[in-house]
Amino acid sequence: MDRIFGRSKAKQPPPSLNDCINSTDDRVDSIDKKIAKLDAELLKYRNQMKKMRPGPQRKAVQNRALRVLKQKKTYESQRENISQQSFNMEQANYSIQTMKDTHNTVAAMKTGLKEMKKEHKKININEIEDLQDDMSDMLEMADEIQESLGRSYGTPDIDEDDLEAELDALGDDLYEDDFLGDEVAAPNAPSNAIGDSVPASTSEGVAVDEFGLPQLPA
Repeated sequence: MDRIFGRSKAKQPPPSLNDCINSTDDRVDSIDKKIAKLDAELLKYRNQMKKMRPGPQRKAVQNRALRVLKQKKTYESQRENISQQSFNMEQANYSIQTMKDTHNTVAAMKTGLKEMKKEHKKININEIEDLQDDMSDMLEMADEIQESLGRSYGTPDIDEDDLEAELDALGDDLYEDDFLGDEVAAPNAPSNAIGDSVPASTSEGVAVDEFGLPQLPA
């Protein structure tokens, strides 16, 4: 049967909006090239007319220039319409893409919310509060243990005023000891009795008298 009637061709997918935009942009580029070519012709005719005197020949060149100018105006009008169509399609394409992005964002938010609810079911707020209470009790118990270990045994009760008075007195005693310690000690008196034998000289070779004092030169 297919040989007799033939097989229907598969339907081609309709062109996308991006395809249409690219096609119109290509048409605009083609028209721009034609306009540029006409501009070159107009420039040539204008230069010719500047060099020619009024007459039939100049009139013929002028008519050709007017004909080219009309073609240029037609192409410019077509380019304006096609450019507007391309702009409208770009705006529509932008709106479609924005809606797709919004749809994807909403879908992602729904998935995220579903995951949050799933994870939230795994959390028991009562267990968290009990855990916090247990931690607080353990910390308080640890403080009590440290305080108990640092307790002093057999320490007599001492009046604070007595301690301050003793501290002031201790400061005076320390000051006196420091003051006396700074005084220069007096030389000791000779321990040898008069008449006892004494060395004739010191270890440095200085001659001394019977009292052990350095002898003055005669």
